[in-house]
Amino acid sequence: MDYRFTIIVPVYNEEDNLQRVEKELASYLKIASVSTSILFVNDGSQDNSQALIEDICNRHEAFEYITFKENRGLSAAIKAGFDFAETALVGYIDSDLQTTPEDFNSLLEHIDSYDLVTGVRSERKDSFVKNMSSKIANGIRRAFTHDGMDDTGCPLKVIKTDYAKRIPMFRGLHRFLPAMIMLQNGKVLQVPVRHFPRLAGTAKFGLWNRLLGPLMDCFAYLWMKKKYINYDVCKSSK
Repeated sequence: MDYRFTIIVPVYNEEDNLQRVEKELASYLKIASVSTSILFVNDGSQDNSQALIEDICNRHEAFEYITFKENRGLSAAIKAGFDFAETALVGYIDSDLQTTPEDFNSLLEHIDSYDLVTGVRSERKDSFVKNMSSKIANGIRRAFTHDGMDDTGCPLKVIKTDYAKRIPMFRGLHRFLPAMIMLQNGKVLQVPVRHFPRLAGTAKFGLWNRLLGPLMDCFAYLWMKKKYINYDVCKSSK
């Protein structure tokens, strides 16, 4: 089957969530507004996630996986998904399912006119500390990037794959995907999406890496912005 959209699902020690992930994504494929496949990226999980992922992929034709030899982090998992995707559109969702794949249809409504459509979590169901640290981190990022984005940490995005593959990823860059699309002169849109409490597993980010990490990554982004190469070919013999 020819798919148009690949959903990347980064996984790190999420054995307690994967049964729900299978159910939710399989249900979404029945109502997806474009033909869609699923790509699990197992980021070196040390629990039973790999065995569960293989079982899921054996049950569903549209599900595939890649597995890292060791844990490399969320940005690496997303980058690997971009590299392996062969569809015109690519997106991702966290395996904690605090967002719903159903909302991909809301993002896909706009992707023909934009190069990245990102969700903005409304009425977030996180703790006060997590919400405040995210607001501070987003404020720091906006001050450096001027990207105008309210919630770059939202794990629900759709990107045109040719733009995604040109992003020079580094650790922490998942927070800067809209800014990196803008560096390519791409157009970005925010769309409200639903948010839910985590029902299983544990969060992989704490207060320290929600604040210090984004601040350090901002300096890396500024360096990259200064050195970034962008060009448009106006004529070719091919």
